[in-house]
Amino acid sequence: MVGRSGGQAEVSGSGLVLQQADAVLARIIPNGSLEQIIHRVDTLHRLEEDGVRVMNRAGAIERSVDKAWASSILERAGLPTPETVICEQIDDAFAAFRAMGDVVVKPLFGSMGLGMVRVSDEEMAFRVFRAIEQVRGVFYLQRFVPHGGRDIRAFVVGDEVIGAIERRSEGWRTNVSRGGTATRFELPPEWRDRALEAARAIGAEYAGVDLLPAEDGTVYVLEINGIPGWRGLQDATGIDVAGAIIGQLLRGAD
Repeated sequence: MVGRSGGQAEVSGSGLVLQQADAVLARIIPNGSLEQIIHRVDTLHRLEEDGVRVMNRAGAIERSVDKAWASSILERAGLPTPETVICEQIDDAFAAFRAMGDVVVKPLFGSMGLGMVRVSDEEMAFRVFRAIEQVRGVFYLQRFVPHGGRDIRAFVVGDEVIGAIERRSEGWRTNVSRGGTATRFELPPEWRDRALEAARAIGAEYAGVDLLPAEDGTVYVLEINGIPGWRGLQDATGIDVAGAIIGQLLRGAD
């Protein structure tokens, strides 16, 4: 909430004046209306402008939660990403689907695999694309990359990858929240560097970077999460993820 005290605008929440905080750790942007979400992110911007240490910065969160924007940034940074088409017209979506043949359709804003649909035939494409058209959505299509039911989540904090897990499932979605399993994974140096480059490109101090080792040997940067969960990583590795994040937050607040 933004109010005024003695002519000075204050940002408050749960009875606390947030400008008085030494640091603010953004852990979630809750679901809500467009106005509510804009207000919440604007609040983080306002705190930064008032000199409060905010992690991740609002700009990094905005770049990471918008899959279209994040894909463009990663591509410009020279990182390998799956072929992606983003459009608003259904005819363009059909043309992209027919060109690629097997795609994953994702909501621009979403996590934990929610709302993702694999489309590999015309009938399914018609149903999915019509549903998106009816809600005036944006079509975000990525070419499906065969990956043998596995991907890698690398967890970046500061200038380090503090740990990584391999996620596996019997289907094409590997999210632990969707039934996948997670085991500790030792990242090869090249993969570690790729995760760090992705976090730097987004401007995130801590991030979950999803790497997709394809069956052809290419390692794609699939997505980056600027407000990542870490239960699966902590359970699989025993790493004190929260401690590492708080350490990074306090270092920047000095």
